[in-house]
This record gives sequence, structure tokens and C-alpha cells, in this order.
Amino acid sequence: MSNTHPTWSPCQKKALNFLETSADNIFLTGRAGTGKSFLIRHFLKDRNPKSFPVVASTGAAAIVVGGRTFHSFFGLGIMEGGIEKTIERATKDRRVVKRLQKIGGFVLDEVSMIPGPALRAAETICRIARKKHLPWGGARVIAVGDFAQLPPVSRGSQKKEWAFLDESWKKTQFTSIALETIMRSEDSDYLSVLNHVRNGLVNDEVETYLNSRTNPDIDDLEQMEATHLFPHRETAENFNLKCLSELKKPLQKFPTIYTGKDRFVEQIKKNAPIPEVLQIKESALVMTRMNDPQMKYINGSLGTILKISSEEITIQLKNGRIVEIEPATFSLLDANGDPIATATNFPITLAYASTIHKAQGATLDGMVCDLRRLWEPGQAYVALSRLRKGSDLTLTGWDAASIRVDPDVITFHQSLGKAVLPSW
Repeated sequence: MSNTHPTWSPCQKKALNFLETSADNIFLTGRAGTGKSFLIRHFLKDRNPKSFPVVASTGAAAIVVGGRTFHSFFGLGIMEGGIEKTIERATKDRRVVKRLQKIGGFVLDEVSMIPGPALRAAETICRIARKKHLPWGGARVIAVGDFAQLPPVSRGSQKKEWAFLDESWKKTQFTSIALETIMRSEDSDYLSVLNHVRNGLVNDEVETYLNSRTNPDIDDLEQMEATHLFPHRETAENFNLKCLSELKKPLQKFPTIYTGKDRFVEQIKKNAPIPEVLQIKESALVMTRMNDPQMKYINGSLGTILKISSEEITIQLKNGRIVEIEPATFSLLDANGDPIATATNFPITLAYASTIHKAQGATLDGMVCDLRRLWEPGQAYVALSRLRKGSDLTLTGWDAASIRVDPDVITFHQSLGKAVLPSW
């Protein structure tokens, strides 16, 4: 096994070997914290992004992984007029056809958030553009994600349009690989609770554990070095500014520098993991929003600011390490993989609060969360699985109705069975 890292789990090594030696279409899954994203980054590091690109389900995910959105890459737009009209438009677009003819395959990140009709349209477009009757016109598909996490957006009370329910999923003939080893945590009690929550099960073990981590006295919790997760963005933003205002230090502001045409700048403002204006003070609690190439910190590391200058910000991480953070650039790529807008600023945000959706993909060092009145299946699981250990969790409240999983997801996971782990 070449190019493996000594901290890799055995199942990650086996999965990487299978990815590199097989020509199969792959569905790479596993519980939160099993290292799916880390594995895919390693798989892609020596591959040309023009011939084997990353496409992501949302603009925010695309910017974080340095990829393009699924809809733009396949020319789907907003799918106005339905699937047939979308396919017709895309296959008449020379840029889309040329782009799809050049690729050998692609990675589809956060596949759980791709609606089935969009997957079907993209598969048909790819097949027509490449003039081959094979699934996806012979392009290799590596879909990555966990359907127990956030679902595709559905209008009103419609049934969730999970990608795995669509005919195109079966047509793709995925070989499914599940990473089993949780790299994020070694807390066996917490992992057991997370597994039950992932399956939507509220038993005596879950109830006892979550009750033991519940403290509704929010006034005392505001000073904790932990990120508060809220369902709604406005609540999170207001909480951040309130906590910052209580620090008796000078306020410093760093406007994000944008490049690109106005309409693309508006897109990156909406989806980049950094604010339009970074407002910070010394002693403020902040979160890093990217992975450091030297692994000094990761997306979600918490720390307090020790020193601020225009060139760098010195932060003491919660683990005691002191790091210097310099400005970084996040890029919005067009369908061809070329930057059309950039956002440059220090890659940190205030960490007193975040939304559950924004926290997906991050590993937090501490968390305060309200698990009441959640509305999406998988939302509670996404929140709880941000942590390495249960001792870093404080709940202000929770209710059993918020711990939900779509029955279709349970059925899908059961259908994978032993096929999830090929006999390597």
C-alpha cells in the first residue's frame, strides 16, 4: 500500500487501495468522523482536476473542497421546465458537452444532498454528451456521503427525493464501501449514543446520556469555550456579536477582499465560510475554517486570539498549541474549474455560535446545542457528531421528536448489507 499515512485506519487503507486499483463506480460512505473527506483528498492529490474534478451538492461545500457545484458542472441550472427541458438545454450547450467529453470521472461530494431527479438528469446528459450507452457515458463516479446526515432540499411536505431512490442510482451500479473506524473519537459511550441517534433510536441509553449532558442555564454557558449550535443563521449571528461585545478589548475589523463580477461575488459572499467583515478582538473565541496543510489545525479547531496584526493573527488553540493564521483565499469556480470570484481574509470566524448546517464537515472542540424543535431528519445527528467526546457536549435541552431518520434511509442502509464491505 503506497502513500498511506501512519494514522490511517485499516479500513481507510483498504478503501484507498480499492479506489486506486478498481475501475468501479464507488459509493464511499460511513458514519461522521470516519475520515471520508480525508481519504478522498488523498485519492485526488495527484489527479488533474480537469480530468477528474470534484463536484459538490451545494455552493458552500464546493468552496470548502475547492470544487464546483454539481448543478453547474452538468449544466442543470435550476432545472426550470423539468428534467426533459434541462437535458435538452444542457446537451445543446457546447461547453457542457466538451467539458463532459474530457473527463475520466468525477467525485461527487455530499451526495446525500443531491435530489434524485438532478442525479437522473446529470446521468442522462453525461451519457448523451459522451455518446456512449454505458452509465454516465463511461465516466467513473465516486459518490461520497452519509445519507443519515442532511437531506436534499424538498419543497413543502414532499417526500424526500433521496438520490438512492432514483432509477439512475441503480443504473450506476455502485460498489459500496463503508468506513467503519471512527477517527474523530475514541469515546465508546458517546459513539454508542451517536450510533443510536444516527438510526433515529431514542432508547434508555440515549435518554440517560443526553439528560446527563443537559444544563438549561444558558446564562452561565455563554462564557464557556464551546461553540453554540443553532438551527437558524440569524440566531447564531446575533449570539456571536453579543458575546464579542462583552469583551473589554478594542474591536478590530477586517473586510473580506472580493474579486470577480458582481453576480459571482454575491454568490461567494453567500457560500464562503468567512464573513463579509471579520469582527474580532483579542481574547475572542474563534474557529478555523480550513484545514492547515501542515495539520496544525483543522476546519473547526477552536482557540482564543492572543494577538492581532494586519499580517497574521496569533491564536492559542484549545489543545494548547499556539498558531499564526495568515489570510487565505477561497475561490468560486465556474463549471470548467476556473476561478470566477475569490474571497480573501483570515480563515477564521467567531466561534461562540454557528448553525448546524454550517458546522457539517467541521470537528469541534466543544459544543453547546439545543436539540429541540429540529425539523430535518439527520439534523440532530449532524450536530452531535461534530465532537470527539461526550464530555465536550452541553445541551440546553432536547426532545425525542428531534432525533429523526427517514425510514427510506434505514431501508437503504439495510439493503447495502455485507455489500458495503467488499472482501478485499
